[in-house]
Amino acid sequence: MTALAARLAELIGPLRDDPGSSAVLCDIDGTLAPIVADPEAALVPEDARKALRAVAGRYALVACVSGRGAVDARARVGLEELAYAGNHGIELLKPEARDPEVDPIVARKGRAAREFVLGLDATALRGVGLQLEDKGPIQALHWRRAGDQGAAEAHARTIAGAASEAGLEPRWGRKVLEIRPVAGIDKGTAVARLLREKRVQRALFAGDDRTDVDAFTALREMVSGGGLHVAVCIGIASDEAPPELAAAADAMVDGTAGFLELLRSLAEPAMASGALQG
Repeated sequence: MTALAARLAELIGPLRDDPGSSAVLCDIDGTLAPIVADPEAALVPEDARKALRAVAGRYALVACVSGRGAVDARARVGLEELAYAGNHGIELLKPEARDPEVDPIVARKGRAAREFVLGLDATALRGVGLQLEDKGPIQALHWRRAGDQGAAEAHARTIAGAASEAGLEPRWGRKVLEIRPVAGIDKGTAVARLLREKRVQRALFAGDDRTDVDAFTALREMVSGGGLHVAVCIGIASDEAPPELAAAADAMVDGTAGFLELLRSLAEPAMASGALQG
């Protein structure tokens, strides 16, 4: 067994031992689904979906916490039995529910980000390769497909400054700038809300970007405050992973394939030791 495999087995052992009081939460893009140039083309592979369904059948809570809208997140994953926190916690789509619940503060200010981006120079955006994504209360500017990514990011930073001056919250991800209508809502607040409602004692969160560090922080704060007994923070390694992800994680796995193996270990305790021995 490698040192990493031993570390992972140690970390997830308490959850496997008592799945009925444990939660498994994760990001989608870059964690369950490989990153692709066009976000609209991203899908969770069938083997990951199968493993996640098996985990959902054993654990008290399984949820996806994503920057995507909650309905879009469910469509990408394809499992209605999970909970989905969308738009970094602004929306919550409960298992089997048809429509997501929107944070009331955001509902009152939901058009602010949209009105801001509609005021941007569309010609300038196209000129540097910035692609606008309308996510309802959150607006996103992507430059993964830009010809000159440095120029695109520089233009995005100018926009971020203007957004801050307009009272909005700019947040950065992997080749994306999000413009949010309010501060104080993120993946950390989403995770805390999900866990408080289920009253579990152990929880794992896995993600690949700096926004996922908010979830790590929330888990550890819940342990410090007595709301959780065990918190496990798993980072997904990639060429684009920010350095703060590895610094905050308890362990890093190798891409979406590495996280798939971890899911399989969580789903099948009898097979876990073999799955993690690579």
